[in-house]
Amino acid sequence: MKILFVLNNLYTTGNGLAASARRTVKYLRAAGHEVRIVSGPNHQNPAEKPDYLLEDYKFPIVQPIIKSQGYGFSQSNLPLMEEAAKWADVVHIEEPFVIEDRMIKICERLGKPITATYHLHPENITNSLGPLVHWKGLNRKILTSWRDLTFNHCDYVQCPTENVLDRLRRYHIQARCEVISNGLVPDACIRPETPPADYESPERPFHVVYIGRFSREKDQPTLLEAMKHSQYAKRIQLHFAGLGPTTRKIKRMAHHLYKDGVLAYDPIFTFENRGGLRKLAASADLCIHCATIEVEGLSIMEAMQQGAVPVIAQGRYSGTSQFALDRRSIFPEQNPEALAQRIDYWLSHPKERWEMGWKYVRHMEEYDIRKSVEQLVQMFQKAIDSKQNKQ
Repeated sequence: MKILFVLNNLYTTGNGLAASARRTVKYLRAAGHEVRIVSGPNHQNPAEKPDYLLEDYKFPIVQPIIKSQGYGFSQSNLPLMEEAAKWADVVHIEEPFVIEDRMIKICERLGKPITATYHLHPENITNSLGPLVHWKGLNRKILTSWRDLTFNHCDYVQCPTENVLDRLRRYHIQARCEVISNGLVPDACIRPETPPADYESPERPFHVVYIGRFSREKDQPTLLEAMKHSQYAKRIQLHFAGLGPTTRKIKRMAHHLYKDGVLAYDPIFTFENRGGLRKLAASADLCIHCATIEVEGLSIMEAMQQGAVPVIAQGRYSGTSQFALDRRSIFPEQNPEALAQRIDYWLSHPKERWEMGWKYVRHMEEYDIRKSVEQLVQMFQKAIDSKQNKQ
């Protein structure tokens, strides 16, 4: 099958959309499919280029905000994009933005099947602008425009979680929607078979980890506030792994907890490569995920893959809580008291926590990216068949 992926920039770092697309392309090719890319340039490694190279587009005034969020945009090149579409059996779009909308018009003229992945909520964008995230009317208008200009022109839309499917149904998306996880790279769990000798020692610090970008929607402050309500605060070593626009704010808040005596250990801040994140998750007593806006949440899923027991925020615009195995790993979003209760429960039950970690390892096998790719290929084929039947 000849599959064309279209996105503004496949190579940006710091956002899950591009990272997910890179993984999916890799595993589609490994499964024997031909995949070509329409994208902007790779600024980290200029020698690595997309098959159809677009030029960068920089927005006046707001470009620094866009860059801080790990995104990049490209300019349309209609002749090049038409050449790409003519090659493909199916065109898969990764974003609901301008170049994708123009590619859709080309595909409709050529009679090409179109599929898409829903990677972003409108709130992922407006949240970067501070108070605008609370303008529900603006977010509704954005999603309505995405529906009308992008998703309603697709034959199928991949929904990474049930939460996404529910939201698109409320907006009466005309495309057929299928729940398919973006998928996890099948990394083996490196957590030891048995707990360390001091695992139940009352002297051992508890290693509580938060993996993810520092941004408003990831809501690290709720974890910090929870420390004021936890009976184990003096034994907790917080470890934050990530980068992002709110890094300085979170570091300042975290250090104040230590300085004020709420925490006995100064929180640790690092930025890890893939191997480092696996080791960090495998060593964690708990891994916390407070995000209020999250399509799927691969970072916490990768931590669960290494045996970390999660505590996940449940909210209107986050789909991550569907991966929790029971209610003890879920708390209402932006509720630090409830989060502290879940943390205290798991830290009070070491044997159960260790056993639950292995249940999560097995649970994450269901989301192997190779299974996701099989489901995507089936979706692509249905889109091709549907288009042929209409002609």
